[in-house]
Amino acid sequence: MSDVLDLATDLIRRRSVTPQDAGCLPLIGERLTRMGFRVEHLLYGEVLNLWATHGANNAPGQGPLLAFLGHTDVVPSGPEESWNSPPFEPTIRDGHLYGRGAADMKGSVAAMVVALERFVTAHPGHPGRVGLLLTSDEEGPTNLDGVRRVVEYFHQIGECINWCVVGEPSAKERLGDLIRVGRRGSLSGTLAVHGVQGHVAYPEKALNPIHAFAPALTALTTEKWDAGNADFPPTSFQVSNIHSGTGANNVIPGSLKALINFRYSTASTADALRKRTEAILADNGVDYSLEWNLSGEAFLTPPGGHLREVVVSVCRDLCGVEPEQSTGGGTSDGRFIAPMGAEVIELGPVNATIHKVDECVAVKDLERLPDLYQAICECMLLK
Repeated sequence: MSDVLDLATDLIRRRSVTPQDAGCLPLIGERLTRMGFRVEHLLYGEVLNLWATHGANNAPGQGPLLAFLGHTDVVPSGPEESWNSPPFEPTIRDGHLYGRGAADMKGSVAAMVVALERFVTAHPGHPGRVGLLLTSDEEGPTNLDGVRRVVEYFHQIGECINWCVVGEPSAKERLGDLIRVGRRGSLSGTLAVHGVQGHVAYPEKALNPIHAFAPALTALTTEKWDAGNADFPPTSFQVSNIHSGTGANNVIPGSLKALINFRYSTASTADALRKRTEAILADNGVDYSLEWNLSGEAFLTPPGGHLREVVVSVCRDLCGVEPEQSTGGGTSDGRFIAPMGAEVIELGPVNATIHKVDECVAVKDLERLPDLYQAICECMLLK
């Protein structure tokens, strides 16, 4: 068994359902400490994070710094009897490694660790620094104590990441065929529309929040928020849940609750979207309250960025494919690193089975991934 496959299977055996780490990060920390890395375990609430760096002048803020970013937490497996093999017992069949987290993203984490071990062994006195940032709070609903908190710590100690490679599964059909060069922003809101409850036979004595919200909803869903740009599609507004009523057909409800979300491009900002939404509600006479949650601003590593050019070249040379350079998909923890001024690129295995029953990664892709990550280190720091 190869070194990356051995580590990946060890990680998959650990039932690290978010936000639990189940011993993954201490295992990795011990390995990197033996390789001469400076390792910090950062505990916020019940979330464990790991920050490991290596370099001749290994102190915060002493760059340039190339960091790899990943997570050890996984989503729940769902009914284990639906799997063809136990989700936390790694199994190889038909050239694939099966298990929860195989693709998202314990395979990438194992590849990052092995690549960094190989890099510092081959180049012990390398210029600059390399780093590995791992969290056990990526798959959860809030992400409050993971990379978001670590970045706050970085600001306090003067740490600065120049380039960041995120190991999220990015490929469509074969390793290297797609990389993420940016991500849309995500802005969510919990909207409460206030009415007056009453009897349906006496509407003049009540105020139906459903009726009050309907014209505003039409306006929100037909609004052209922006036209997008060369790198991003137009901003999307969606209502993901709406609820009102008591369950009785003779009662006008007194309130309505709706969950809304924007996935937005760099052509808009979260602040501008908030203000326009509130203006539309006010213009339509809606009595409301609205709580906003910004998951992350849109970010882009533009064409010509050094890291972007290197990753494209590595995929071309080692995978024999010209990668699609995309900003699609949801969000990743790269959204917390990009505001530091870092170039951020996502490169990982095929994402076809992530979060599914029988999640898997091709063994040949897993065993090639450390070569890609090591090549990125060498191109960014040695050439």
